[in-house]
This record gives sequence, structure tokens and C-alpha cells, in this order.
Amino acid sequence: MTNSPEISEARDLIRSGIEAQRAAFARQPRRPLADRRRDLEAIERLVLDNEAAIADAIDADFGGRSRQETRLLEIAVTAQAARHARKALAAWMKPRRVGTPATAAPGRSLIRHDPKGVVGIVSPWNYPVQLTLVPLVAALAAGCRALVKPSELTPRTSQLMADLLADRFPADQVAVVTGGADVAEAFCAQRFDHLFYTGSTRVGRSVAEAAARHLTPVTLELGGKSPVIVDDAVPLERVVHPLAWGRFLNAGQTCVAPDYVLATGGRAEALGQAVIRQAETFYPDLASNPEYTAIVSDRHHARLTAMIDEARHRGVQVLQATHDPAACALAGRIAPTVLIDPPADLAVMREEIFGPLLPVLNCPSIAAACARVSAGEHPLALYVFSDDHRVVGQVLESTRSGGVTVNATMLHLANENLPFGGVGESGSGAYHGRRGFEEFSHARSVFVAGRWHSSRLIAPPYGAAYRFASSLALKS
Repeated sequence: MTNSPEISEARDLIRSGIEAQRAAFARQPRRPLADRRRDLEAIERLVLDNEAAIADAIDADFGGRSRQETRLLEIAVTAQAARHARKALAAWMKPRRVGTPATAAPGRSLIRHDPKGVVGIVSPWNYPVQLTLVPLVAALAAGCRALVKPSELTPRTSQLMADLLADRFPADQVAVVTGGADVAEAFCAQRFDHLFYTGSTRVGRSVAEAAARHLTPVTLELGGKSPVIVDDAVPLERVVHPLAWGRFLNAGQTCVAPDYVLATGGRAEALGQAVIRQAETFYPDLASNPEYTAIVSDRHHARLTAMIDEARHRGVQVLQATHDPAACALAGRIAPTVLIDPPADLAVMREEIFGPLLPVLNCPSIAAACARVSAGEHPLALYVFSDDHRVVGQVLESTRSGGVTVNATMLHLANENLPFGGVGESGSGAYHGRRGFEEFSHARSVFVAGRWHSSRLIAPPYGAAYRFASSLALKS
């Protein structure tokens, strides 16, 4: 990391922000329920009252972002998360009684959730509002204070979030630090009480290493290659609509988008052709269609184009939705693309795609599909299409993933009652709903002893009372 004056200034700003929030937390270590509810309502109103400004900023950052997708995936998802937490918060905050063994009786055992303190949130560019504010919802619900570092790849949206949050929260409760990769590195190197990062697995490793120097607990929401397993008994028309929707939404720039398909029954080409037809129904006239999102940057556009070119050079069958290549390139868009049976050594099969490309491969059986998924790193999401509960059970028992949707794609994210997170290379920790509240809380064990308690039996000198108590402990 460089030590330029700009980075030194950013580092000082981050440290002063943490110090101010830590001092405020010391003055009020347990924010009352009513205040937390007001905080969550402020987040909900922030997105609902500023939908047009948010859509404009994201559209400008992407060079063309579907306003419908912004409304659904940024505004609605964030508002729903804040609303859900606000309604459920009283129950989440209430200390939970748990059982007390005979060896500790009489007494009461409780678990209370205390806020961890000052947390850092590093958010990505692909959903720059949702993936900034939904973790913030969890932090505020838990009673924490937060410093936020949004992505430099969406500068207009990042600045808008900074301005909107500054209007609603004092800096010693919520503050935003903007800047590039060096600022993010300086941010993650600070001593937070919890660090929450959403982004690539490669950067996630660096974040975990930086946090480990302070023993800071981390939540890592990463990515990976999320597979789709298709049972040949399921009609193609049942598969193609949710598959095309999940892959081409936000032009595939989604961490849980289907990344490759394993189709049994020799149907890879037929499935691929059907997906392209569905994409053409979704997005006619790709270059000028306002409902089809552009690729966020020239670098990412070039990376995806290189994947397609490499596949063609290797003789892979490449299917694409009807489009004007020159007009799409000018608009920063890549047509929905399906690659049939690409070799495993191609970039499109080795790397997370993060674009509107979908490899579809023939696989001899469900067992072989499960074996292939299990041979790689555990994905953030897994999708299976089958009406046979035995097939679904086989996939669930034979694989590991952060989450699963059966007979659809990505919908497990829409349920605030389900935790969202990865496993292994796809991340650690989880959030959404109660799980997010717990992620930013310390589950504190409390035992309230009675006037007489069992330790009186097990203190020296060890005699008959000790032998009775230890025998009881061994049997209980």
C-alpha cells in the first residue's frame, strides 16, 4: 500500500471516525429498542424517498442500469430488510432463557445479545445500495455503530449514499469513507469490533488476513461458481425461464447468479438454445433496451469478451441472442451467451464469470453432477431442478453450498427468515433477518445463581458431598 498524502489523510479520517464512534458507544453501550427502530425506519425511508436519485446514480455508474432492476433489487430488498428487522427487533433483543442442568441448579441461565461495538462494512459495486444498506440494517438492529466503505467503481452511488446517510445519522453513529483500493486496504487494517466484507474471494483473503492482526471477527460474503443441476425428467420449459432470469438479471453481475449448468439426459444443446430464445424474449433490441443492464466497466467488458473469444478459438459451440455487435459494444453491453460443453481449462470454467455468459454441460447422471460440484470449492449458491424428492435429497446430501433454491434461482435470498452466507471459499458468517442481528451481536452467557448453589458441594475438603455431586454430574 502506498503512503501518499491522500492515503495518509484517508487513514487519519478512518481512525478519527472509529475513535468518535467508539467514544459514542462507550457513552451508550446498549441503544434502546425505540432508538434502533427509528434507525431502521430511517434506512427504509432513505431508499423509498430517494428512489429516483438512486436509480439515476446507479444508471450513470453502470453506463446503463435497468431502473426496474434497481427498484426491485436495491430499493425493495433494502426496504423489506429494514421493515422486517424493525417489526421483529423486540423479540430478537429479549434475553432467551435456556435450560439449567441439575449440577448447576438452582439458578437461571440466559443468553443476551449485546452489540459488538464499532463495525466496518466494505460493500461492492454490483448492487451498490442493497449490499451497503442491508448489512447496515443488521448492524443498526444489533445496536452497533458503523463505518462504511462503498465501492470506487460506482462513485456517484457511493457519494449519494454518503450524503443520504449523513443527512440521517450523526457521524459518531454512521459514517461513510470513499476512495479507491488503497483506502479500502487502509480501512480493513483498522481495529474494528467486527468487519463485514462483500466481494471477491481473492480480496476476501486479504481482508481476513488484515482483520486477523487485531483478532477482529469477520463476515465474508464472497462468490464462486454457483452450479445448476437439471434432472432430465423436468421439462425444459420449466427450467429456461428461471434459469435465464437468474443468469441475465443485472447482466449476470450477481454473486449468486447461475454460473454453469450440469444437464443430464444429453440435453445441454437443447437447453442452451431454449435459454437463448428466452433471453431474446426478455430483451429484444439489446443495444438500446433500457431493461438490459450494461457491464460496469471497460475492464470487465474486455474480460468477458476475452472469455467468449477463447471459447470460440477452442472450437466451443457459442450461442448468442440476436444483437448488433457494434451497437452493443458501443453501449457497453454483452449479449446473453451460452457456451455448450466448454473444456474445464477455459477461463469461463475456472473463474467466476460475473457477466451474461452461461456454460451448459452434458452430465451423465445426477450422481456425476454432484461429484463434479463436490470436487470444486463450495459455491455460494446451488440450484437443482427436479420434481423427484429423492433427487433433491441426493443433491442436498452430496454437496455443500451457502444456500440452495430448488426449481428456481436466487429466490432463497428473498426470504429474510433464511440466513444468507457462504461456506469455505464462498465466505464465512451470514446475515439477513435475525441471523444478521446475531452476526453483529455478542451472544453473552448469563447464569444467575440461587442463594444456595452447587459449588458448595464441590469445594475442598473433598468428602461425601463431593462424591455425591460428581456422581450426579457423571450421570446427568
